[in-house]
Formats: sequence, C-alpha cells, structure tokens
Amino acid sequence: MSLRILVFLGSTRDSTPPQPARLGLRVARACVAQLNRGSSSVELIDPLDFDLASAFKPHFSYARGKVPLQLESLAESIDSADGYVMVSPEYNHSMSPALAHLLNHFGSSLFSYKASAIVTYSAGQWGGARAGVAMRGFLSELGCLPVSAMIHVPKAQKVFDKDGGYLDNVDGQAWTEYFGRTLAQLEWWASAARYQRGASDPYALAPPFSRDPSQRNAP
Repeated sequence: MSLRILVFLGSTRDSTPPQPARLGLRVARACVAQLNRGSSSVELIDPLDFDLASAFKPHFSYARGKVPLQLESLAESIDSADGYVMVSPEYNHSMSPALAHLLNHFGSSLFSYKASAIVTYSAGQWGGARAGVAMRGFLSELGCLPVSAMIHVPKAQKVFDKDGGYLDNVDGQAWTEYFGRTLAQLEWWASAARYQRGASDPYALAPPFSRDPSQRNAP
C-alpha cells in the first residue's frame, strides 16, 4: 500500500520580487516530481486554492455540518495523509506567515503521529535555512515530527523551471540525490508510523486535547 504524502506550498505571493513570481511553486513541484519517482501518492496543497480571507476561525471550532467545504476537504486530506512536506520561504528569520496561517486552521490531532520534511528556498544565497530552524518547533507542536535532514534551495530560480524540472545548466543528478536524502527519510518514518498506528491506537495511550488549553497543564 503506497504512502499518501501532502506537499504544502507555503506562499501566497504571486508578484515580483522575487523574480520570477511564485518561485516556491517551482520548488514544491520539484518535491512532487521527486516523490512521484517512488510509490507514494502525492498531492500539492497550494494556499491560493483556498479562500481564507474571512476572519480567522479554525476548522475544529465550527459546529457540526457548518464547516466550509474547502476547510472540510483539506481536513480530510490532512487526516488521511501519512506524511507532509512543508515548503517555505524565509520571513524575518522564520517560516512563511502564509504557511502558518493555513496550518493553524487545523488541530494537531489531524497531523499527529506522522512525519514531516522541511524544504526551504530563496532567491538569494541562504536558501531560507533560518526558516527551517523555526519550523522544527512548529511542526513538532503539530505532532508531525520533522525528519533530521532538511532541504535548502538557494537561488531557486537558477535551479528549477516553472514545472519543477531542472534547468539545463544544473547538475540534476546532484540535486536529485540531495532531495532524495530528506525525502527517503520522510518515507521511511512515514511508513514506520503508519504501521505503528495500525498496531496500537496512539490516542488510546495519549488522548488528544479536545476541551481547552488547560488540559496541557501540570497538576
């Protein structure tokens, strides 16, 4: 049975700079292409496909039957996935606010006991590496622990074309191996976690917080 992986693009920016526009979409599509080389089923989640312009209200706070269709559909996708790839630029040494805003609509119980991989990028020389450091704590709080290897893509506009393929002057083999290390870790841990979820219900051992934040408190 193949793994189901969601690739989240962490940007709603559709203008320049950076040049070209939607630079992150190239990186996200490269992740999808790399994962499609194996047996995983992959879905790209683009926040521009979701209307989140209204006042913030998370998926879990709606009354039953009142959840907006887009949120309900994405919640089902998150819940049924085995792992996640989070693709983000760097904003003020941290992750993309667009990615945080999208993910914050959903409770950690949808993500928990699964694996994630961190992919950052930039139009400049640092590849968004500092965003990756900040994302570790965020994803751990969601319960989809990030694997140890990360992917950082500096000057992404010089690596990928608009479809996520390699540009002609790029060492595609080297980049494939670089991406492959992180994504192989993701698939390994995602597979192991799925097996263990089937063998032992994690929520029977550690029930999710479902009432209010005070459930986290020490006695």
